[in-house]
Amino acid sequence: APPSSAAVDRTPMSDAFIIQRNLDHAFSRRDSDAYSICSSRPSSIGTAQAASHAGGPITSLSDRGSQAAALRVVNAYLAPAAIHLRPSLPPAKDIVAAFHHLADRLRYPLKPAAWEDDLLSLLRSLGCPYKVTRSALKAPGTPHSWPPLLSVLYWLTLLCRVTDGLDASPPVSASNDLMTYITESYYLFLTGEDDAVASLDDDYHAKARDQIGEKVAVVQELEKELQDLEAKRSKQMSAPSRLKALEEKKDAFTADVQKFEAVVKSWSTKIKEKEEALVEKEKELEAKVMNCQQTMVENEELVKQVETQVVNVRDVDRMAREMQAVENDIAKLENANAVLEEKGWELEAALVSKLEEIEGLAELCNQSLRKLKPSIDFQYEVNAKGSSPAEILGTTYKTTLKPALNALANETKRLIISKHDESSDLQKQLQGIVKMLEEKRSHVSVLQAKNNEMTAQVDSLDREIQSHVSRCAADARKMKDELEKKEHHLSTIEKEAEVFLKNSEEGLQAALKETDEETQMCARELLKLIDSIAEYKEFVEQSTAEMKKELYECADDIASLSAKMV
Repeated sequence: APPSSAAVDRTPMSDAFIIQRNLDHAFSRRDSDAYSICSSRPSSIGTAQAASHAGGPITSLSDRGSQAAALRVVNAYLAPAAIHLRPSLPPAKDIVAAFHHLADRLRYPLKPAAWEDDLLSLLRSLGCPYKVTRSALKAPGTPHSWPPLLSVLYWLTLLCRVTDGLDASPPVSASNDLMTYITESYYLFLTGEDDAVASLDDDYHAKARDQIGEKVAVVQELEKELQDLEAKRSKQMSAPSRLKALEEKKDAFTADVQKFEAVVKSWSTKIKEKEEALVEKEKELEAKVMNCQQTMVENEELVKQVETQVVNVRDVDRMAREMQAVENDIAKLENANAVLEEKGWELEAALVSKLEEIEGLAELCNQSLRKLKPSIDFQYEVNAKGSSPAEILGTTYKTTLKPALNALANETKRLIISKHDESSDLQKQLQGIVKMLEEKRSHVSVLQAKNNEMTAQVDSLDREIQSHVSRCAADARKMKDELEKKEHHLSTIEKEAEVFLKNSEEGLQAALKETDEETQMCARELLKLIDSIAEYKEFVEQSTAEMKKELYECADDIASLSAKMV
């Protein structure tokens, strides 16, 4: 059977969400109560529960972005335990190990045999806003059960982080200096030790000024830290964005690659055109050579025919003319051959210059490739003996360089996306820090105002006590003077009575009666003075009770401030 959620020894954080305030005993055990108030105040993880009670059940993480963010938080917390949940769909054993680790961190170990029942009991006792079924826990590695399980893991991770922070936070101790000061000062006042009261006042005022100085120093440090953070934030906002720089670098690399491909393509077409022109020139040269050879063969045949024929004057003239014509043709052919040779030399010089330009472009391309640092070691090598673009540049750049450049472009895109996510996360963290500092500053200003008000009240109370003490001293001196006068008068009467004892017994009795009446009147005045002292004592006790109430409120505010700072 699953364990009951009401078991005290198995329910973690059972007292972490209950605020126990017993102000009746706060004066005697302020330190322990302040610690219990601060340590038992719920943190921001309780907002999810409040939201679930106020606005209905909270749905699981549905979109991939929120799932990826939640999974990063869970993996970051599970990293010290060597547990890593693979993105998209982790194995079932890793999910079970993660649940066991989180339950151990909450001091609620799960039984291996019935861990599903223990986990459901734990979630019910903690008031988890996410709903998960036992069938999803039976098969945690399936696609339909992973989103709700991820929601529960994310919620438990946040709860574990809060409990770790509460365990690591030092106890907050409140001070009873004010109550001790008031008690000792009133006791010394009642015992009549005015010098001790003045010394106690000076000590307490010096201590209060020291505490105010410490608070002011803390506030100044917080303001300085806030200014540093704001300067850092403005510097980060004003500095050029790394994403923008990477995008510009990517655009520059893309432009360089496109220019390189365009240059290679243009030079490939030029080389093809030059090669085609060279082939045509070679064909023309071969045709000219064949024509020369045919002409030489014809000349030899003509010479043989001439040698075999009978020569006459007309034939000799005709042959001379034909020879002259043949010589002219030969001269023309030689001139044409010289022109073709010059054109061939020009073409060869042009090819050499083009090859040098191609080698320079190949070196520029190699330098660009070294700057890009692709995953392969590829260099362009120009073959000067090649007769086609494939033989000159080679064909490996199509199968080797293009895939590497595509992989480099994809890696650059991935880095840009990751840096953009990191930048957005840092901006959110910076906004949260600024908001927290603003809240701390407001709370510190409120506490400073309350401290000033309490100091003013203590000063006014001191002035009232001093004025009352001065009035009482004046009354005592007056009564002493009157008593001395009356003693002198009595001594005079006694002397007169001794002189006229026998003659003035009736006068003496009347004088004694008058003296008794005056003594009773002094006694009544003394009783009135005692009554006034009792009334002032009640007034002081009432003022002490009011100051005690205000001190309780101040302690609550300090406890709430400490909880928010945690």
